[in-house]
Amino acid sequence: MQVEQISVFLENKSGRLSEVTGILAEAGVNIQALALADTSDFGVLRLIVDDNEKAANALKDNGLTVGRTEVVAVEVEDRPGGLHRLLEILKDTDINVEYMYAYVHHTGKHAVMIFRFDNSEAAIKVLTANGVSIITRERLYAI
Repeated sequence: MQVEQISVFLENKSGRLSEVTGILAEAGVNIQALALADTSDFGVLRLIVDDNEKAANALKDNGLTVGRTEVVAVEVEDRPGGLHRLLEILKDTDINVEYMYAYVHHTGKHAVMIFRFDNSEAAIKVLTANGVSIITRERLYAI
């Protein structure tokens, strides 16, 4: 029940992010979610896109370093405390959130969040047992 994420490693300088979005636009790849983390020297751009293969190939063909990682897409109640409830479930079972970011679309009364856990299988099991909906790859790409 995991979703593939593309990670692009970028030198932290002006224009690099625009270069990536231009490459993806030219390749006809739609960005559905993204997060950017940086240090003084480099950044990591994490992306959920509509065509991972096309995105990875286009970026690599343009000399960029690309990684692929499995992450978990989760429906979070779109109300005050919705995210807190989910994080409390994880805290109570000692599952660590390595990072997370929001997905562009909502599903009814829920927001969609992308998570990277230290133990994804355990996280999926405990969240599902607590009534939290995990979004499949097929459903996420259809949103």
